[in-house]
Amino acid sequence: MDKFCCFFTSYSELVGGRSSSSAGRGKSRDGYVKYGYCLVKGKANHPMEDYYVANFVQERAQELGLFAIYDGHLGDGVPRYLQKHLFANILKEEEFWVDPSRSILKAYERTDQAILSHSSDLGRGGSTAVTAILINGRLWVANVGDSRAVLSIGGKARQMTTDHEPNTERGSIENKGGFVSNMPGDVPRVNGQLAVSRAFGDKSLKSHLRADPDIQVTDIDENTDILILASDGLWKVMPNQEAVDIARRIKEPMKAAKQLIAEALRKDSKDDISCVVVRFRA
Repeated sequence: MDKFCCFFTSYSELVGGRSSSSAGRGKSRDGYVKYGYCLVKGKANHPMEDYYVANFVQERAQELGLFAIYDGHLGDGVPRYLQKHLFANILKEEEFWVDPSRSILKAYERTDQAILSHSSDLGRGGSTAVTAILINGRLWVANVGDSRAVLSIGGKARQMTTDHEPNTERGSIENKGGFVSNMPGDVPRVNGQLAVSRAFGDKSLKSHLRADPDIQVTDIDENTDILILASDGLWKVMPNQEAVDIARRIKEPMKAAKQLIAEALRKDSKDDISCVVVRFRA
């Protein structure tokens, strides 16, 4: 992704992956919820930097839906690490079953510290993240950066995440000694480099960046039919409502994810594009 201007047990084998182009599908044990995903490499001359998670797992006799998009920059070390460790770290928190939101917050921050301590192995880059955890009809969504989650409620798009952009968090950046550049023809960047104001990793900019997530919680009721998680390669060219309209027209979630990406490519998105579509009451 062009975010950066150039100047317990690992769940990796269970829940996700990455390739230059891949797609797949799955469902909950009772078949009530189905999901599909698709990833396509962008036109930039570097390896694919998007990773995903999509699966249902059993914990304490309960079924959890785990879904995520990790959109890396300056290499794939950090998003690959997130895919292997972030959900595991969340579920290892002692308070998870009584206070999921607090556990998600703590795990995000602890995972970022672990990434920074392993920066010699993971590289100098970073990653956005959007995660969703579904437990018994209740959904916890968290994000860092500008990968986004959007729900369809009665056919109306509801954005569940906050796009963390340098201009909107300029005060926080400047209070920490950083600056936001606004070069003509370019997007605002932290210290002239990073086009998001929160991210995992990015050790050289960490004193000016945050990695704490925004967290939203909602119930999945009879009016909620679709959840879309995607990297900004989709959202740069497609409004939330248009994405919901496309996904709702296609009953099979993997086909919906593929169609969303096809439409983004038709709109000339040049970034890596990754998308997970979850359909409730499938």
